[in-house]
Amino acid sequence: MRPHRRLSRVRAALAILPVVALVAAACGSGGDSADGSVAGGEPTFVLKVTDEGNSGPLAVAKRDGTFDEALAPLGAKVEWVNAPPSFSANLKLFNAGELDVSGGAYSPVVGALSKDVGVRIIAVADPVDQDQAGIIASPDSGIREVEDLVGKRIAVNPAGKGEYITLKALEQAGIPFDQVERVPLQISDAASAFSTGQVDAWASFNDPYAEAKARGAIEIATEATVGSTDNTIVAFRTEVLDARPDVAAKYLETLQQLVERQRADPADFENVFEKAGPRALSGERLERAIDLGRRATVPHYPTAEDTADLQGVADLFYQNGVITRAVTAADVFYPLEEKLAAAGNRPAPTTGK
Repeated sequence: MRPHRRLSRVRAALAILPVVALVAAACGSGGDSADGSVAGGEPTFVLKVTDEGNSGPLAVAKRDGTFDEALAPLGAKVEWVNAPPSFSANLKLFNAGELDVSGGAYSPVVGALSKDVGVRIIAVADPVDQDQAGIIASPDSGIREVEDLVGKRIAVNPAGKGEYITLKALEQAGIPFDQVERVPLQISDAASAFSTGQVDAWASFNDPYAEAKARGAIEIATEATVGSTDNTIVAFRTEVLDARPDVAAKYLETLQQLVERQRADPADFENVFEKAGPRALSGERLERAIDLGRRATVPHYPTAEDTADLQGVADLFYQNGVITRAVTAADVFYPLEEKLAAAGNRPAPTTGK
């Protein structure tokens, strides 16, 4: 992240680690209307949101009923569902209409669009900490720097953040991409392959990255050191955006408010449901999570600068055969503000730009 951008957005950031997801069911039983209006006083537009677990804005929203309260006047409600903590691992769910919105990064959305998955980005935020993702190697692999990856096997989530970080690291080191074997694995399979020595290195992110390092994995590069512009995003299934831009805008507005609350009281956003047990954090991990929450950034509608960053990600993928057709920023960003204006609605104000 360029320093001037971090300074200019010190009030804006989104700790969407892990992410949001939502599915809209525009029809229901017994007289529900197609536009999601209220029939008999009950919301009929269902937004299926990823259950974030025990921490973060979505966990607090589930605990407090925040989204249901905000969306009720629009005839909408949420339903919490379990989903993998990786955007690229959820493409089948998007295609099946079982997931409609998710947090993530530019790279997996570019990958999704190249496969004709109908998802678009509505909001962007700077990553809270670019040391939360990078390349790690097993201690006995002999890998101590990026140059040592030559001839080795590295697990990457294909057309996602892991593959992007790997390409950026190799490009920066001047290593031809075909000299390193990229093994396409989603995060759960990659964790197993890495721990059992089936791959020498792993391009990972978020909790799996931190957990692997805690177990002794060697950090080779991070998003910060490779100059990543693969920023944090909120993406919706396009069908939902076309049908209910008002619901999407209210969702974003509510998420912004939740992140502002997190910045003010980060401890309340950790160990939301369980204070002890496997999902609960303690000690240094809890302190770090609270610090990240204090610096969380609020999502904003995309700017020209965001457009340039996204295009850089898309071009890197296309020029190196990760995706088979060119994808532009215009393909990826959904013009939600314009859609709202056309419908006579004003978009929610955003923070940090």
